[in-house]
Amino acid sequence: MKLSTFRAIAALACTVIALTAAAGVVSAAPEKPSAVTSVVKDGRIWHLKVYSAAMRKVIAVNVQRPADQSKPAPNLYMLNGLDAGEGTANWRARTTAMDWLLDKPVNVIEPIGGRGSYYTDWLKADPNLGVNKWKTFFTEELPPLLDRTLHSTGRNALTGLSTSGTSVLQLAEAKPGLWKSVAAYSGCAQIADPMGRQFVKFSTELWSGGNTVNMYGTADNPLWKANDPVINAEKLRGTLLYVSSGNGVPVPNDVQYYLGSAPGPVGVFNLGVGMAIEAATNTCTANLKQRLDALGIPATFQFKPSGTHYWPYWEQAFHESWPLLAKGMGIRP
Repeated sequence: MKLSTFRAIAALACTVIALTAAAGVVSAAPEKPSAVTSVVKDGRIWHLKVYSAAMRKVIAVNVQRPADQSKPAPNLYMLNGLDAGEGTANWRARTTAMDWLLDKPVNVIEPIGGRGSYYTDWLKADPNLGVNKWKTFFTEELPPLLDRTLHSTGRNALTGLSTSGTSVLQLAEAKPGLWKSVAAYSGCAQIADPMGRQFVKFSTELWSGGNTVNMYGTADNPLWKANDPVINAEKLRGTLLYVSSGNGVPVPNDVQYYLGSAPGPVGVFNLGVGMAIEAATNTCTANLKQRLDALGIPATFQFKPSGTHYWPYWEQAFHESWPLLAKGMGIRP
């Protein structure tokens, strides 16, 4: 090729690139799609690694498979609380629920990660908690990947406790019909009012080191109302709902638990915190009931005559909600 010809072709290519860029149609390489990148089978426990395109990172998802894997089974999502399963505060370590589910024909889905995130889509990345696009992950990315990987029935149920007791209601409203049945234990169903917003700030900022401004913006940002389960309760119509809360009044077992896990003043302080949190979630839960009643949306509510904010109550509530969860998944309780 003559040098003059090469220069002409190069000049033409540069011109095309420049004109295309000016038109705003030059883009970077296509984003890597969401995918299950690995599956490690440990008996009936499958350890999945799922790449989230929304968060540009790999998420660990543990799945407890049913005894009979030859038949399609529904998916029961069990979200953990504040530490999102990253520590020992999770369903498997603190309850016998996973063992109890061993003879049930369900895939038990336990995502790991998202500490302090409320499993929602954040406005922007947080210096301490990173990029959080959990709503997108749970409503758009993960469900079809699980259906393909597990050959599931496509019928889903969703449970959450404490902070994720708020999240499961938000997720159900974000994608009505994705989860046929939803159970929320000791969650604060309202976040846009001063009390609810303070509850979110305590969980995300004080206990997790994040910044709620990066989550939903300042207090006047409309995202707070857009993600408030009570305000958006109409979107829960058609979902089977179970919502429970204690009232913050401790019984001897509560006192024994808190003082046994942290003796002395720390245990007393933790007991006080557990009482205060459960009293607050009780108020939030009552407000959700009032809203659903006004809208004519049926739901099962359990207001316990005692109880603080800890695992034995959530395990009991899980068992009580099981018939409703099973009905949503299309199986016998």
